[in-house]
This record gives sequence, C-alpha cells and structure tokens, in this order.
Amino acid sequence: MQDKNQTQFFKVEKEPEIRVRDVLEVVYSSLSEKGYNPLNQIVGYIMSGDPTYITSHNNARSLIMKVERDELVEELLDAYIKQNFK
Repeated sequence: MQDKNQTQFFKVEKEPEIRVRDVLEVVYSSLSEKGYNPLNQIVGYIMSGDPTYITSHNNARSLIMKVERDELVEELLDAYIKQNFK
C-alpha cells in the first residue's frame, strides 16, 4: 500500500506530432476510396468547420479535426505556390 503522505506522480504521454501533409494525404485517400469528390469535401470542411464533410473511414474525420483549418489552408496554399511559382 502506498504512503498517502508522499507526492504521487502522474505522467501523460504526448501524442506524436502529426504533419498536416500526412493528414491531407490520409483524408484525400479515404474520401476517394469511399467514392466522394475529395476536393469538394475538403473545401466544404475548411469553409464550414463541419466534420461531417469528412468520412470516418480510416479514421480520417478524427485525424483532420486534430489540425486547425487555417493550417490546412496554409499547407495547401504553400504546395500550390511552390508548384506554380518556382
């Protein structure tokens, strides 16, 4: 039995950092697999914040909700600029 006069320690494990690019890849693939138009669905999610635009297939919905919407826009815009204006 533990001594109640001693400080107890509680350790929380941090989740590994997730890259926005990886999230978009999983979400895009999952939407495609389910027969949705990934572009329309992702834009709908970014514009509204409504997670039901994203399928729960492959845990895509909970994954995309771990990333801020402005980070998604930033990643997409960065990729577009790098591809078109080098």
